[in-house]
Amino acid sequence: MFSTITAAPAKQSVSETIAVLSGRLSSATLLEDRRAAILGLRSFAKQYPASVASGALRSLIGSLSKDGEDVDTVKVVMETLLMLFSPNKDSPEASEEIALWLADEFTQRQENITLLLDFLDTADFYSRLYSLQLLAAVLSARTERTEVCVLTAPLGIPRLVAVLDDRREAIRDEAIALLTDLTPASVDIQKLVAFEKGFERVFGIVGGEGGLSEGGRVVEDCLILLANLLRLNSSNQSIFREMGFIAQLGRLLKSAYQGADGDHEVAQWAEAQRNRNIYALLAVIRLFLVPGAAGTPQNQLAFLSERVLENTLHLAFDHGVELQIKGEALLTCADMIKGNARIQEQFAGLEVPAPLSGPAAGQAQGSKTNGSTPRVYVIDGLLDLILAVSSPQTFDMRMAACACLKAYFYNHAEIRRHFLTRAINGHKLKADELTNVLTTLLHPLPDSVTTDPYRYWFASVLMLHLIHENPATKALAMGVTEGDEASGEEVVTSIQTIASHLLSSVAKSEDPRVIVGYLMLLLCWLFEDLDGVNDFLGEFTNLQGLIQAAVENPNGDVMVQGLSAMLAGVVYEFSTKDSPVPRATVREMIVSRMGRDRYVEKLTKLRSYPLMRDHEVLPQSLDSNPEQKLPDVFFDDTFVEFFKDNYRRILRAIDRDPGLEISVITNGVQKGISRELVDSLRAQADEKERALQDAEAARASLQRQLSQEQADHRRAKELGSADVSRATAAADALRAQLTAKDRKLQSAEGVAAKLIQQLNQEQTDHHRTKAEIARLKNVNDGLQRHHEEEVAELLAEQKSKEQELQRQADAIRKAAESDAERARRRFEAEKADLKATIRSLEVDLMKANKARTDLEGRAAELDAKLKAAGDGLADTEKRLKTAEAEGRKSSAQLDAKEEERKTVQSELDDLLIVFSDLEDKVTKYKVRYWLGSSYLAACLPGMTGMTDMAFTLGTAQVLR
Repeated sequence: MFSTITAAPAKQSVSETIAVLSGRLSSATLLEDRRAAILGLRSFAKQYPASVASGALRSLIGSLSKDGEDVDTVKVVMETLLMLFSPNKDSPEASEEIALWLADEFTQRQENITLLLDFLDTADFYSRLYSLQLLAAVLSARTERTEVCVLTAPLGIPRLVAVLDDRREAIRDEAIALLTDLTPASVDIQKLVAFEKGFERVFGIVGGEGGLSEGGRVVEDCLILLANLLRLNSSNQSIFREMGFIAQLGRLLKSAYQGADGDHEVAQWAEAQRNRNIYALLAVIRLFLVPGAAGTPQNQLAFLSERVLENTLHLAFDHGVELQIKGEALLTCADMIKGNARIQEQFAGLEVPAPLSGPAAGQAQGSKTNGSTPRVYVIDGLLDLILAVSSPQTFDMRMAACACLKAYFYNHAEIRRHFLTRAINGHKLKADELTNVLTTLLHPLPDSVTTDPYRYWFASVLMLHLIHENPATKALAMGVTEGDEASGEEVVTSIQTIASHLLSSVAKSEDPRVIVGYLMLLLCWLFEDLDGVNDFLGEFTNLQGLIQAAVENPNGDVMVQGLSAMLAGVVYEFSTKDSPVPRATVREMIVSRMGRDRYVEKLTKLRSYPLMRDHEVLPQSLDSNPEQKLPDVFFDDTFVEFFKDNYRRILRAIDRDPGLEISVITNGVQKGISRELVDSLRAQADEKERALQDAEAARASLQRQLSQEQADHRRAKELGSADVSRATAAADALRAQLTAKDRKLQSAEGVAAKLIQQLNQEQTDHHRTKAEIARLKNVNDGLQRHHEEEVAELLAEQKSKEQELQRQADAIRKAAESDAERARRRFEAEKADLKATIRSLEVDLMKANKARTDLEGRAAELDAKLKAAGDGLADTEKRLKTAEAEGRKSSAQLDAKEEERKTVQSELDDLLIVFSDLEDKVTKYKVRYWLGSSYLAACLPGMTGMTDMAFTLGTAQVLR
């Protein structure tokens, strides 16, 4: 019997427990009960997020609003919500859709986001921290909706930015992360953050954390936030520039490379973070230097005036800075000077630490140097980095230095000419052979070609940018020769020397980077340069070797073959009949040894080759793969653009007739034209000259004939003058007569015109009168129709009124008849009652012998009064008949119906008054009769039964 007591209670399932807790949370009235339910739900949130969210999500959010003043409850609720956003990975209910569901619940109701932002105004640590984390979680799931909600919330962005001033690092760092996630895409949010002193607060945090060299991850996050605020936002960039924050960028860079020069040891993780901070700051600077942007020139000048350019250069040439940071700093310098002539001209005067005196020359990173570092001009330093440093790990830095020099040359012809002149002078004096671009190309070192092929590739690229689309520098470079003619040596031009090195490299199967560098240079040099093409063809073997490289290249390299074929096409395109190898011969050699189809195939394969086709999207940097010694960088950006722009033209060049030369305008002089066309034009000119002489002889003969004709004409003119004078006198007489007749005719015409005018006026008045008569007739017809319509309406209205009055009279007559009938029936009923009462009284009076006399007298009196009442009733009936007659008369006389109705009504009222008076009199008679009966009963005690009956009848009459 006690088994049921000792048995364990039934165990609840998880879903039932969560349902119970959810119901308790939604229905509990005490704060402690709600908090206990929330604590229970929190224990299930990590493992069963879907169950908890489906049952209690809205209650949890509602608890934030209801119990917002209780920090303990708010903390527990927010912890539960955060657990729902990040459940356990092994949870059976874990799913990405849960986060979307939760975010939808917050973002679909603006008040929920506003509620979270309201907790930023509190001083409680957990309320601020957890609200920021919840906003970040919602933003991660529903980015666009959350941005809109935060933007439209009252003081949403200002409150978030104000959290950056919180001295508690956890809250401040969370605010930085949230603002970083909010600002990448929304321009409005970017502007609001900047307006709320976002730049000032960010730099305050960076300075408080120790700057770039000592700052941790927070500094990097601040710089990322700064980049989000400035990216493609000209308004924020203007605010940043005008408020003087450019100078702070310069100070941060200066502190960065000064910190790197310190002698104290730095932990590896700290150094890595410092490098990340510097890299982030350089990325921020490059956001101001977008090519083609409207504010870029102003930003470049601001960076120059605030010494940001100088500090960036010092960072790039600092020996204690890693190679990747150096490369990024050089690319930043390139963006600062590109396309700005003023800065390009001042750039060459800057000094930097000599790169060959430190680790960049091949020393291990981190080694120290004693004494001061020598300084060199920046152009020399860049050439040292590009041509004198051979370590494969320095490729990115060399590529960035090359980009910096290309930016120095960009769109500045004077700088190109000056740089090339100095290179030519240095080459002639054999000075700085290691870093002279021209010497590197004309006098390659066999060992260096193998160990450092990029040295010649970079030299070719720099030379390409010096002469590309610049006829002056092309002519200057073409004037460089090798060999002393006075000593009997063969004079070889620079183009022939470079072509010789190209063919030698192809024959020796050297690194394709060297060959591609030579080919890129020659293609850009010879394109639209007829003198350069003639110089190239001055050595017949150049064309033969070039075609052989395109057809019989032992390496079978697509790039080398394609570029060689394209160079052959350029030579043919811009060759002339007077070239050392005539144009027709050049085409014959290409077609016979290569063939048109193979020529097209080589160019097509090169165009579709991945390194050429995808050059813009492929990284032009060193691969992190340790097995790869050299990067897959073969083409320069400018050359790729040149190739793709002129690919179709060179592809079709082989189909152009040799007799048709290409006309090229160089320095205002047109070069290149078809000789056959010149000969044809000359023959046509000679033929036209002979035709002109024949025409001149014919003109002289015609002139003599004209003179004879003129003499004959003068004689005929003199004879005709007399005849003309006589005819003139006769004509004058006739003209006088005609004038008189004209005056008469004019007067007659004036009279006729007046008559015609009067006739026209009379016709006009007649037509106007006729039109007015027609108009008046129409108006009269309209008025008559309108009058007829009004008469019809009045008749219809009168008829309806008559019918209405008839109905009212019938109703009154019927009402009067019904009232009279009711009154007659009521009097008849009362008369019958009175007669019955009289008969019963007569019976009783007959039994009363002693009181008969009095009773008969009273009865006679009562009969007389009843007779008078009957006479009154007859009179009433007569009046009713009169009323009926008058009612019938009123139906005939509609004009007096209202007054007659009032008369009938007053008469009926009088009848009613008479009826009521009659009733009162009858009642009085009945009372008197009852009193008389009572008196008789009192006088005659033997008549007790009669008295009772009389009393009963009298009471009944009184009650009635």
